[in-house]
Amino acid sequence: MFQSEADIGCPYCGEHLTVLIDPSEPEQEYIEDCQVCCRPIVLRVTTDPETDEPLVMAFHENDA
Repeated sequence: MFQSEADIGCPYCGEHLTVLIDPSEPEQEYIEDCQVCCRPIVLRVTTDPETDEPLVMAFHENDA
């Protein structure tokens, strides 16, 4: 399985993190704990229709 890296900012502590995503799925949502503050980050991954690059958005658990 090919994985891609994406840089995000933790919506809780603001720390910049690198997460691995699976670009083979055009739309996905999952929870990954912050590597610094250990709080649950909801990651929503979509694909940019113009570039086919994955777009990753990070949310608080209660904001998703």
